[in-house]
Amino acid sequence: MSDEPQSWAPRDSSGAGASPGNDRPTASGGQPGEPGKPGEPGRKPGRKARPRRTGWRRAIPTWRMTLGTLAGLVVLLGAGIFAAYRLVDIPAANAAATAQSNVYLYSDGSVIARDGDVNREKVKLSQVPPTVQHAVLAAEDRDFYSDDRAVDVKAMLRAGWNTVTGKGKQGGSTITQQYVKNYYLGQERTVLRKAKEAIIAVKLNREETKDQIFEGYLNTSYFGRNAYGIQAASQAYYGKNVEELTTAEGAYLASLLNAPSAYDVVAHPDSKPAAQRRWNYVLGGMVKERWLTAAERATTRFPTPGEAKPPNGLSGQRGYIVQAVEGYLNRRGILDPKTLATGGYRITTTLDKAKQDAFVKAVTDNVMSKTSSDRAADRNIRVGGASIVPETGKVVALYGGIDYTKQYVSNATRRDYQVGSVFKPFVLTSAVVNDSTTQDGRRITPNTVYDGTNKRTVVGVQGSTDYAPANEDDVDYGDITVRIATDKSVNSVYAQMAQDVGPAKVRETAIALGIPADTPDLTAAPSIALGTANASVLDMAEAYATLADHGRHGGHVLVEKVTKDGADIELPERTTEQAVSREAADTTTAVLRSVVEGGTGTAAQTVGRPAVGKTGTAEEDRAAWFAGYTPDLASVVAVMGQNPDTGAQTPLYGALGLARVNGGGVPAETWAAYTEAALRSSPVQEFDLQTAPGSDEEDELLIDENADGGTDPSSSSDPDNSPDATPGTTPDSTPDGSAPPTSGTSTGGNTRGGADEGAVSVPDGNG
Repeated sequence: MSDEPQSWAPRDSSGAGASPGNDRPTASGGQPGEPGKPGEPGRKPGRKARPRRTGWRRAIPTWRMTLGTLAGLVVLLGAGIFAAYRLVDIPAANAAATAQSNVYLYSDGSVIARDGDVNREKVKLSQVPPTVQHAVLAAEDRDFYSDDRAVDVKAMLRAGWNTVTGKGKQGGSTITQQYVKNYYLGQERTVLRKAKEAIIAVKLNREETKDQIFEGYLNTSYFGRNAYGIQAASQAYYGKNVEELTTAEGAYLASLLNAPSAYDVVAHPDSKPAAQRRWNYVLGGMVKERWLTAAERATTRFPTPGEAKPPNGLSGQRGYIVQAVEGYLNRRGILDPKTLATGGYRITTTLDKAKQDAFVKAVTDNVMSKTSSDRAADRNIRVGGASIVPETGKVVALYGGIDYTKQYVSNATRRDYQVGSVFKPFVLTSAVVNDSTTQDGRRITPNTVYDGTNKRTVVGVQGSTDYAPANEDDVDYGDITVRIATDKSVNSVYAQMAQDVGPAKVRETAIALGIPADTPDLTAAPSIALGTANASVLDMAEAYATLADHGRHGGHVLVEKVTKDGADIELPERTTEQAVSREAADTTTAVLRSVVEGGTGTAAQTVGRPAVGKTGTAEEDRAAWFAGYTPDLASVVAVMGQNPDTGAQTPLYGALGLARVNGGGVPAETWAAYTEAALRSSPVQEFDLQTAPGSDEEDELLIDENADGGTDPSSSSDPDNSPDATPGTTPDSTPDGSAPPTSGTSTGGNTRGGADEGAVSVPDGNG
């Protein structure tokens, strides 16, 4: 056999194939077996040549090119993930595990308080009751044990997309990812941190068991009240060890993981509805996952936690100040509670140490020193105060209560007490802003005459509104000017004025001045004039500071500077705007001056310098207010009644040895004592007012026309014929000698002879 390589030709379809080794050319000139041109021998029948791509089609990639590109990208992505997985190691614990203290300073640099030491006590997973474990799983990751994935890719991509597209920073984490974030990484929400978190979570999921990861998560999660971990949270909220937690309590703690500060119903009573919704969601999840029966769920009741027991380092006013600063930083997006709790921050507040001490002394001398252990009503006394410089908006003093370690809720920032008639000035301001007129077309000014008859029905465009609020002590004032109605705080006049201006417009003006739009019970109804809204003392101080600054508003400022490790944290710059016209603000100021000079706020005259203000009393005398200002300082004092055992609001009847505590008494006296001390070294300033035309006192005409357009002067009541002038009033009797009033009539008065006012709680005038 030949050593030459053998060449085999395919069998000819005609059966006349070439002999082996035959390499003669075919008729087409090609070699045997080589395909020929179309129609020529050697070309497979029915196969056509691919046409060449011409023109614009040459720019479009073929499906082969597209598929190849995608395959290449997949390979590159896979290689990148593989490289990242190899390069990213599980790090050591982050700084939160060894958090530093935060230091809070007065504006002069002196220390107010130190806070931030991590409160944590680790426990074994076996110590946590199964129902509590299930509550946390229902709240945060119901598939944690059943799903072996460490990362929820779909949720993570959605959160990442929303972050990079500016739709808001969102979470999208499993319990494993949250544990990685809590223990190994930080709280910042960026795409890079999220990717790193996912890689570490995958690695951790392979190195630790589900129980180990869950145990670590329970021990590192933040629950508010400076409590890190489930055991610290159990002690902080319920004063018990984790083993003793009930299903309901465990569900509440699980709810806190979503928003620790917002869902603390003791520190923020107004957040209870939202907290209960979250609590119901957790329990509903437990039922859905069959961790709790429907019958057990039906008998479960919301477990209101106890008051916090802060460390003694936050005693006195320190704890209230720290609490207010934390809330301020969080609401303005400067530092959230979790980040702040990592410690190391140096926070300089706007608080003036001398003024802060003066406020504490004023409350001690005028309120707390007058309490007696022999009077049960004195146990219910609570005091809140705030003071703001109108021009700068700086909060220079804040009084939250007698002692943070004894009364945890700050009376300066809580929003659950009616403000009473300290709201009335906003109605007058709104009337001037909107050029409002009475129902019969007369422009509303301080000299406009209204009918001050007791329980007079408020009249609207469509006729009677069926709302007839009572005046203080059911006094009939007859025809009376707005100025005198403000001095005497006549409810019937201001309810009608609010209707004339438009309740919605009054609400808008209040918000423009500084009252938060989400203030509870800030409802657009005639009763808004009588202070049914539950604004805080600090809210009211901000609004009055706007009036003092001739209608300019910029929001209060509580923090001047924040640093960490020597670097400054950026703070938002305060901007101001003309919230209401200067004429409107100054006209209101002019009217409030007469309240102090001869109305219900005469006790404030002891300040010894030009001052204006307004008194207020809440429904059933549950709170008494005085809000006032000089040209350079706006302050508010409120005395509240609260049962220390149940937390329920209580009337102040009999407290401090008085028949009634009203705004023109103790609150006004405290305000004057504080303001005098705070401004003692400052020069006296006069008010520079530009009032609306026809608003000056000398423009006031003799009352010769009643509110209905009549001309009989005898129909008018003597403006001075009020309970204010009743002689011989003693602490044991009301101005008319009667016993303390019951629900159904708004009340006030003061032991100096000036009548105060009461706010109604419902549009029917009761309260």
